[in-house]
Amino acid sequence: MNRTEIFNECRPLLMAIAYRMLGSRADAEDAVQETFIRWQQSNEEPSSPKAFLSTIITRLCIDQLRSARAQREVYVGPWLPEPVMTEESTVEMAESLTMAFLVMLETLTPAERAAFLLHDVFDFDYPEISQMIGKTEANSRQMVFRARERLTKRRRRFEPTREETERITTRFIETTRNGDLSGLMAMFAEDAVMTSDGGGKARAALKPVHGADAIARFLMGVLKKNEGWDAVHTLTEVNGQPAFLTSISGQPIAVMILDIQDGVIQNLFIIVNPDKLRSLELRGRSFSLDQGARDRS
Repeated sequence: MNRTEIFNECRPLLMAIAYRMLGSRADAEDAVQETFIRWQQSNEEPSSPKAFLSTIITRLCIDQLRSARAQREVYVGPWLPEPVMTEESTVEMAESLTMAFLVMLETLTPAERAAFLLHDVFDFDYPEISQMIGKTEANSRQMVFRARERLTKRRRRFEPTREETERITTRFIETTRNGDLSGLMAMFAEDAVMTSDGGGKARAALKPVHGADAIARFLMGVLKKNEGWDAVHTLTEVNGQPAFLTSISGQPIAVMILDIQDGVIQNLFIIVNPDKLRSLELRGRSFSLDQGARDRS
């Protein structure tokens, strides 16, 4: 194979690494393109093109993350990763795509994030990882151990079944449509957290909302304010989790992602920053949240 063919074969892996590192599809695509340019310009003939290309993109992402951290310090309100539609090819890696998982990764340093993802998600061994991130093998092992220990405390113990997910999302639609505040409150864990990202470009809560009562009241308040809007809500899957994509005249204006754990909603992620909604597609079951409205499948 020539270099372009080799690169195209590795492209899905490179995109997967970059998105999980950066939390941005657009930035990930830029990193993949820069990796291609450097690959074409390189005179090396590596024994493992996969490892060589993964090294390039990992180092690009580490550098990008370091500069992004400074930019996020002046970001208006909470920052959330850019949502992506779940594709069939990514289902088996869906857990590492979830919004909750990507948010947890933000607690790691760029090098820790790289080492952890390369080892625990992409199955590279420690000698390869040490070369990729420019650390000793011992340091790489230590970083993965620290990252795993930190994340394990916060990761879900049991993945919800598809039946459980469908039951909870259907109930969520029914309770919000019926204005059932107490029913909606019961769907959330007592210590649930709602995080919304408007980026200063759309109205959103500037701080996370904590607790089932506060979240349910916030959602009901938003729905009441938006009564009369010709909004269509689509039940779909984003980042491997159930989500409601809201659109007006075919244009996405918000996505709400449900993080379900132990039969209740533990985290609710709402993204209304228009810059982060451009790649989302209106596919799934559409419905209205107006009281008494019928499903429009």
